[in-house]
Order: sequence, then structure tokens, then C-alpha cells
Amino acid sequence: MSITKHNWTREEIIAIYNKPMMDLLYEAATIHRENHDPNVVQVSTLLSIKTGGCPEDCGYCPQAARYHTEIEGNDLMSVQQVKAQALRAKSSGSSRVCMGAAWRNVKDGEEFDQVLEMVRTINKLDMEVCCTLGMITENQAKRLAEAGLYAYNHNLDTSEDYYKEVISTRAFDDRLQTIENVRKTNVTVCSGGIIGMGESIEDRAGMLVALSSLNPQPESVPINALVAVEGTPMEDQKPVEIWEMIRMVATTRIVMPETQVRLSAGRTEMSREGQAMCFFAGANSIFAGDKLLTTPNPDVNEDMKMFEMLGLIPQKPFIKVMQPTTVEAEDSQFKPLGEKPKWTRPGHTIERNLEASTKGK
Repeated sequence: MSITKHNWTREEIIAIYNKPMMDLLYEAATIHRENHDPNVVQVSTLLSIKTGGCPEDCGYCPQAARYHTEIEGNDLMSVQQVKAQALRAKSSGSSRVCMGAAWRNVKDGEEFDQVLEMVRTINKLDMEVCCTLGMITENQAKRLAEAGLYAYNHNLDTSEDYYKEVISTRAFDDRLQTIENVRKTNVTVCSGGIIGMGESIEDRAGMLVALSSLNPQPESVPINALVAVEGTPMEDQKPVEIWEMIRMVATTRIVMPETQVRLSAGRTEMSREGQAMCFFAGANSIFAGDKLLTTPNPDVNEDMKMFEMLGLIPQKPFIKVMQPTTVEAEDSQFKPLGEKPKWTRPGHTIERNLEASTKGK
């Protein structure tokens, strides 16, 4: 087993990223095989339980209310609708359902109670449950854990330096605080980022420094390639080259040997050969299903054909961490506190975000 290192420097990670491709692949594949079964891939299904209308200004996101992206919004789904989608995902080979809501942060009340019931329902289906709901307090994290949540996703998105060029409505430290709140429970952490937003290689390395410095490191790190959506500030960004994705996956595997590295957004632009190289380089998780919240994703049947071609097997649930126990609402020890935390609003201006918000007016 590789020794997990928490004090990587940006310079060390850049040196890994820029290695000759064959050397990089060999090192990453070796570390991957030391820590994981190279023929097993964890399959997650991402479900948008509340779409659109988000008050944030994330430059990549079509769900931000201020941009004009023609995304069809919807109110919070019902527990029964979510259960039906989870059963469908399970029958297709997924071991995890990740529920995403376009919220800035969780607010105590009926909607959060409904999400907690969704968590209880899916956990009882013997599936791992993940949520990505924005920023959460320690008490809210404990309520999710008590309901049976397996993982909480809160991406850092990019380096702390470049973050200021992407988002102005929340601070990088707020993201770290949310992860810290999750770590006060038995819920695992899922946190990664996006490449292709105009960032430098130094920024990609900076993001990996921030993630690898966490102790423990995230159990799951999604690597997303930007899907440039018309109407967002990043609509004109060029697609990420497959070699960039392979290098990012391989570098992430070397820096975080025990983490599950997930191929996330952008797979529709990747050939099977490109994805196979990513699996060889250390990716061992994917998102399945025809949509990732609002952006397109390969058909699950096509993914299963690719798995068969490559000899890959979907990972069973609760292999890495045992299944959480579900506590029913009436037996809960953690009650809503009606908290109103003062999450940061940095207040600086990002010109391209401002332009995109006014373009459609």
C-alpha cells in the first residue's frame, strides 16, 4: 500500500502532472493496483431533486438564476419519485444515488425534512446515499448522518487562487468549513473539481494540494471536464483535451492513492479509448445515467457495454465503508435548530459573470 502524504507542494504536483505520459501512466497504474482492484469501478447515479433557481454566480453553472440558459427548473421532488429513480438506478448497476439540490445552503424546515426522508428511503434499499445540497452546518450534517447518509459532496472546484475568478457569492473557506462539518460525523467526503474553466496547470495543482492536505483525504474525488453551456459566463471555453483529463486523473491517483477517483462531467466528449486510458490511470468511479443534473451524460447501457468490453465490474455497495444505520425521524437525537449561519459573501466583481447575467435582458 502507498503511504498517504498530506504535505504535497504545488511544485511537486506540477512535476508529476508534466511527466512524460508513459512514465506518468506507469506510476499511476502501479499505485492504483497497490490500493484498488483495477477491474472494479464504482457506479453512481446523480439525480437533480431540485433544479434551477440557484442564487449563486458560479461561472460554470447553468442552474444559476442570474444566467439565461433555458434550464427548466423544478420544485423539490417527492420521496416516492426519488425512490422510483433509485430503484431504476439500482437495476442498471449503480451502487450509489447522489441527490443534488440547487441551493446555496441547507435551511432547516419542511424541504430539508423531506430530503432526510429521501436519505432514509434510499439507505433502506441497500444503496449508498450521497447528497450535494450546498453549505451545511454541523447540526445539519449530524441529522443527515443519522438518517443514513453515506457521503456528502462539496467540491472545491479549483484552486483557492483561481476560485476568485469563478465565484463571487461564497468564499473558498466556506467550502472547507462545510467539509469540516461533515467530518464531525461518520459521513464520507466527496470533493473534487472542474478542469477547463480557463485555469492554469498551477491552479489544477493548487486544487490537488488543497484536497490532499485534508486529513483524512476525501474518500471520493470527482474530476469534471467543463461542459460549456450557452448562456453561462464560460460558454466559449474550449473543450478539455482527453490528454489533459488523463494527466489530471493520473496525478490525482498518485497524490491521493486510497481515494476513489471519479470520471464525472464531460464523458460524452470522451471516446471509449480515452475513458479506458483514464481507468488505467487510476479512475475507478463514474456517474451513470443520461444526465448529470442538467448536462448530458452517456447512456447507462452504453456504459455497461464499455464495462463488458474492458472487463470492468461494477462495485457493490458498502465495500469501502460499512452501511450506516438509519434512525427514524421520531427517534432522532438531533433536532432542527433554525440556524442562520453567516456564510461569506465576498462581494468582489467577476466581469464575465456580470456580463452573462445582463446579456439576456
